[in-house]
Amino acid sequence: MAQSSGAIKGEVVDHSGQSIPYANVLIKGMGKGTTADEHGIFELGGLAAGKYNLVASSIGFKGIQRSVDLGSGEIVEVQFILRNESLNLAEMVVSASRNPESIDEVPSSFTILPRKTLDESMIVTTNIIDILSNNVPGLGPSTGTSSNWGQTLRGRPLLIMVDGVPQSTPLRNGSVDLRSLDPDLIERVEVIKGATAVYGNGAAGGLVNYITRTPRTEKAFNSRTSIGSTGSLSNIDNSMGSRLSQMFYGKAGKLDYVVSGVFEQTGEWKDAEGDVLPPTYGLGETDSYNAFLKLGYDMSPKHRLQFSYNYYSSEQKTNYISEFGNYEEREKTKAVLGTPQGVPQGVRGNHNASLRFSGKEAFGNTNYEVDLYYQSVDNVFFQSDVFIDGGQSLISSDKKGLRFQFNTPLLSSNNINGSVLYGLDLMNDVTSQPLVDGRQWVPEMDMFNTAPFAQLKMDFFDELVFKGGLRFEKVNIGVEDYKTLATINTSTGEVNPSFDVKGGELTYNTWLFNTGLRYNKWKYFSPYLSFSQGFSVADIGVMLRSARVNDMKDINTEPVVVNNYETGFLSEFDLFRFEAVGYISTSELGTSGKFVDGVFEVLRSPERIHGLELVLDAEVTSNLTAGVNYAYVEGKMDVNDNGSYRDSEDTYLGGERISAPKMGAYLRYILLDEKVSFKLQYSGVGNRDRFEKNEAGSYDVYKAPVEAYHIFDLAASYKVNSNITMNLGIQNLFNEDYFPARSQWFTRSNLYTKGKGASFNISAIINL
Repeated sequence: MAQSSGAIKGEVVDHSGQSIPYANVLIKGMGKGTTADEHGIFELGGLAAGKYNLVASSIGFKGIQRSVDLGSGEIVEVQFILRNESLNLAEMVVSASRNPESIDEVPSSFTILPRKTLDESMIVTTNIIDILSNNVPGLGPSTGTSSNWGQTLRGRPLLIMVDGVPQSTPLRNGSVDLRSLDPDLIERVEVIKGATAVYGNGAAGGLVNYITRTPRTEKAFNSRTSIGSTGSLSNIDNSMGSRLSQMFYGKAGKLDYVVSGVFEQTGEWKDAEGDVLPPTYGLGETDSYNAFLKLGYDMSPKHRLQFSYNYYSSEQKTNYISEFGNYEEREKTKAVLGTPQGVPQGVRGNHNASLRFSGKEAFGNTNYEVDLYYQSVDNVFFQSDVFIDGGQSLISSDKKGLRFQFNTPLLSSNNINGSVLYGLDLMNDVTSQPLVDGRQWVPEMDMFNTAPFAQLKMDFFDELVFKGGLRFEKVNIGVEDYKTLATINTSTGEVNPSFDVKGGELTYNTWLFNTGLRYNKWKYFSPYLSFSQGFSVADIGVMLRSARVNDMKDINTEPVVVNNYETGFLSEFDLFRFEAVGYISTSELGTSGKFVDGVFEVLRSPERIHGLELVLDAEVTSNLTAGVNYAYVEGKMDVNDNGSYRDSEDTYLGGERISAPKMGAYLRYILLDEKVSFKLQYSGVGNRDRFEKNEAGSYDVYKAPVEAYHIFDLAASYKVNSNITMNLGIQNLFNEDYFPARSQWFTRSNLYTKGKGASFNISAIINL
């Protein structure tokens, strides 16, 4: 067998013949690939005789494909010549199937933000929520705060991960999980849109996977230093902030490493009128820390051991309190000097640790991965009068998980390639929501999740890609007997008394399916269609804390299974790339809510959501690139549960679920041999007005109209030499005076805050 195995060797270079270090080389349809070394040299071994379609790609270059005929025991040498790609488009995705794939093997919609895009965005802002909102069609508009509540993906909750480790807590979703680490530590962001079960519980609307930095060098020691300062242009007084990021990385023999630390301190954030933004979910006067370590050891050419640890905290230490405004009179909530009650709000501490063992070409030429991970986080919220004598809640969550994953080629011929990905996911998630003073609001929920899965992929004639798979979710959630916490109706002043609730165990067993087709014969028209299901336990914590029955089994805690139907196409020409996708998302149970007598209640009516996303990127000239995107989403509840969404009783989903139409555009200009670059970015939100006023002549919570607003950002960069780059960013360039979408549809005075006014960010990056 060893004598019959062949290999494909080669190099990846640019048009001038210079090597492209650390380029990716993948075999389409097999889920197998490698990374070239610092000289652009690669090797793929252990291959049976047959025809192989290889894709080579690298950030900054346009990926290309070549077919190679390999005889028994033969060694074939090939050369890939890549041309520069100014559109910042990635050629590889991992999160769609947990295995490296070229983008034309994925029959669904996704967005990838490579490091180059992140670098451009960080010239303007280091808030990852703003960065994602500006670059991901389908993701709701930025809240401008530390909270991503109301920022859904295609109208449904999303799962946040760091290197595949879940950051989200579906048991009690506090919507502060997008800020899980500093963006300077991210190699790329992969956003998979639409319901997916590939990583398990919580991805009803899709997932966001932050893939952390990996050293791409053969040098033993490298250094990257970033120094910056920020401030308000509408009123600079007390607004100055500072930032320092230091990274060391390298490779010595079989060992590679990344060690990094980030500290950022913001000053007062101001709106367009120069007034200090209020502290609720605020990011002004915030101290953020991030420590990161990744160690890799190549035990052999085919076996690798990798350990990573990430610690992140971001706490607001402010001298202001909120002075509530009035939505009816369009009077904004302000910040006034005062001593905040309680402890600093924000991420008290987010710990992520993972150990990964991976191997290649085991039994049946199988690649495999074993992941062991741990995540612990405490997210502290703001002081609230809903509790008797006031109080602050925090979501405390501890997750432990173990994943086994195998990828085995099924067959390889001149016309057909296939592989099957299979494995088992195990996770224990213990989550609760106490108050800082020790009172218990949401009791401890102890979930154990077991999920075997299998995914088949077939590639026919290098033109048609088929995917189909299933996953079985077995979930057990244990809750001890508990007592609800007495709360106050802030509108009437009445007290909602506490009472005893009998706990127990919730058990769910659910099969989830997915299938998809993609046809790649023509670059100018590559269509795809897919069906996928997602699963979520639907924020059980909210239901438990709002219980009005004496036994947990009488609460409607059934999970949500989402069906996502999607079709789209991709068109690529020499000068532009266009993608269009349409989707329908349905579920028999919903997760929207409303306030009844000051108490939040979850509505379980069936839901139907549909939408459209359009993306166009164009290379106007060799120095000028441009792009536009548009995302529309709408959804309704079948209140009378008769299968129709057109009855008078049926209602639209509120703003906390459905975003107003979102638009984006950019212009990028590069000159002086790429030493100087400018990027002008536009982010806009359209109008949405779906609800009538209530009997009091006002709008119910979540149901107020959203009026359009338009924000422009400017990023300028100058490369002093090969080691030093100077950057200047202006956020909200024209000092737009606006209320973010969430402030508009929420209607409550505590969050009726304006958006951030014009601000600057000056930074220098030093590479050694």
